[in-house]
Amino acid sequence: MLREIKPKNARSKRALEKKAPKIVENPKSTLFLRGTTCSQIVQDALADLHSLRQPLAKKFSKKNDIHPFEDPSSLVFFSEKNDTSLLVFGSSSKKRPNTLTLARTFAANQILDMIELHIIPDTFRTLSQFKSRKFAVGLRPMMLFSGTAWDSPVANEYTILKSILIDMFKGDTSSGKIDVEGLQYLVSVAADEPASDDAKPSVHLRLYLLDTKRSGQKLPRIELEEMGPRMDFRIGRSQQPEEAAWKEAMKKAKVGEEKTKKNISTDIMGDKMGRIHIGKQDLSDLQTRKMKGLKRNRDVEGSNGITADDETQKRRKK
Repeated sequence: MLREIKPKNARSKRALEKKAPKIVENPKSTLFLRGTTCSQIVQDALADLHSLRQPLAKKFSKKNDIHPFEDPSSLVFFSEKNDTSLLVFGSSSKKRPNTLTLARTFAANQILDMIELHIIPDTFRTLSQFKSRKFAVGLRPMMLFSGTAWDSPVANEYTILKSILIDMFKGDTSSGKIDVEGLQYLVSVAADEPASDDAKPSVHLRLYLLDTKRSGQKLPRIELEEMGPRMDFRIGRSQQPEEAAWKEAMKKAKVGEEKTKKNISTDIMGDKMGRIHIGKQDLSDLQTRKMKGLKRNRDVEGSNGITADDETQKRRKK
């Protein structure tokens, strides 16, 4: 059951309305922060991810004594104060070295889900180690998820990571239009094929610039150039979202959708067809067309006492 917060004054009411669910969501911001012990590799990874998320990103440089899986209250507090629904926490210890924890908050500032990623230091390369040109700030990337691990029908660590990464890199979607000239880079997230049921495949994060070359045809030839950073991860701990919170988070507003009208449909030609239901008809009182053959017999005496023979004689005299 989700906790409801009732505003005590007009100011808090406006603040809650600003954070209330909307038909078109605001772009999600990301908060980057570090723990008490943080290796140089994790600090470089936080700095590179922060530069990729500009301008929808905030970064803390001070140390924070936070243990996300044991007590996430500090993450919830920072998320609420800075209005950031995504958090990336960097830490390093003897048991879990070079660790990035990705978390999402929802509704009354509660943790929706979390996943732990361990950076493999041998293959790590920073953004500055690639001498290629960089993309402009604020552009939305194309995203590619390759590997069978992302298509699991059951929610697991890889489906959580895919959902969080899409939320992190999708940017502002309010316009609903795609600027072709703004498609300048690609975010590729690949997962190895699982060798056994127990082994968790590694995840490889790569970023590529799109370079258009002449092809002698109408469409240009596209080439990819790696621009960094280069990160390989091992999957660590994860926290699945609660069923009630996930159901509430996936709700979509019905505003703007055309309501289906009963007994009205449209055929393949685009014509509107209607169906009318009527009750059983009583045909005994149905008014039919009057014909001479259907008239009553004239042999019956009228109310004035004149017979049918007298009537015929009068007609002949006329």
